[in-house]
Amino acid sequence: MNAPHPLRIALTGGIASGKSTVAALFAKLGVPVIDLDEIAREVVAPGSALLAQVLARFGPAVRSGDGSLNRRALRDIAFGDAAVRRELEALLHPAIRERTAERLSAAGGAYQIIVIPLLAESGTARDYDRVLVVDCDAVLQRMRLALRDGASAAQVEAALAAQASRAGRLALADEVIRNDGAAAALAPQVLELHRHYLRLAADRAPAPSA
Repeated sequence: MNAPHPLRIALTGGIASGKSTVAALFAKLGVPVIDLDEIAREVVAPGSALLAQVLARFGPAVRSGDGSLNRRALRDIAFGDAAVRRELEALLHPAIRERTAERLSAAGGAYQIIVIPLLAESGTARDYDRVLVVDCDAVLQRMRLALRDGASAAQVEAALAAQASRAGRLALADEVIRNDGAAAALAPQVLELHRHYLRLAADRAPAPSA
């Protein structure tokens, strides 16, 4: 019997932990990478019915000058109110799940990397074969977030408070990539895991018929 699908690795980590860098390194090795943040942008592209629904609910404050969704403004609103965040998720998640399933089915590969920033929060870790967490020191995470987004200390703390704890993410992990040092230290870790996942995928494949 054929395996139902390629090995699926959920890649997650806290905000500003380095998930995108790690995902790009896997992509350079030829691994199919499906990023749920990218899909989340696609489903609310200008002219989409879903964007119209979001704007109708949250108003002109979340609309950019070019008509696209102002994701940062929407994020600030959602981070500040758990009930609003749940309402937003109820709007977006069905479309994201459908688009993700289409991408996974078409991607192929011995294994696939699915980048899911809010894996711990969504409670969907069991939907994947493995969980890979990109982890870094909390102080370093705060510094990176402030530098990356130009966020104030209060904004940094609000963003972190809206996510699962570091311990909560690590509790889900089958593998962990440490990102406490230079970016150059990530490539060897990714290569080691690439070989590991290829072995797991090969072990999972059905034996050839006699």
